[in-house]
Amino acid sequence: MRILLVEDSPRLRDTLTRGLKKLGFQVDACGDGHSGLDFVLVHEFDVVILDLMLPGCSGMEVLRLMRARHVQIPVLILTAMADVDHRVEGLDAGADDYLVKPFAFPELVARIHVLLRRKYGGTANDTLIGNLRIYAKLGRVFIGKQSVDLQPKAFSLLDYLARRQDAIVTRTDISEHVYDHAADLQSNAIDTAVSRLRRTLREAGATVEIQAIPRRGYRLVLSRP
Repeated sequence: MRILLVEDSPRLRDTLTRGLKKLGFQVDACGDGHSGLDFVLVHEFDVVILDLMLPGCSGMEVLRLMRARHVQIPVLILTAMADVDHRVEGLDAGADDYLVKPFAFPELVARIHVLLRRKYGGTANDTLIGNLRIYAKLGRVFIGKQSVDLQPKAFSLLDYLARRQDAIVTRTDISEHVYDHAADLQSNAIDTAVSRLRRTLREAGATVEIQAIPRRGYRLVLSRP
């Protein structure tokens, strides 16, 4: 899942970026409103984490411009302003959630998962397809009753495919939401990762499979009997 973090504090921005990447998220980060708006108008994100007190263009302005241009990415506001009027203003402007600083990192992650649930459907905690169950908040995968250990990127790849069950996902989609942009498109990193994940699912007895669609991409489907 690809997240845009717009936060003017370098220390907090770096801390959150490192923490989210360790959980398997792909994170783009910037420190001012103009850059944040440029990002959302050019790239596709699953969630935007938006500070309100930004140089150049405030977070509230960024949010209003996003919604005015029909950019419907879920937005989680981060701010030190805790009064009710500011929260109401943010929600009325189109924010999906509001988190007051200081906050606990696990709460931020939990709120991100809630926004992903709203965007892609399913429950906040898991996705169930055949005998495959993905616990997003815990970062765990089960096939039947068997726990399957996956590295964070492999987990993110499986979660991304599962949330788009039966839909074709291009290599560009995977690069933008799971990996690191063009560097992976110019190598066989994505193909190799998909091949390994496909083998892992097969060896664990999963009733789902990753299909390769020639010249188009991949999709996760229920296995044929």
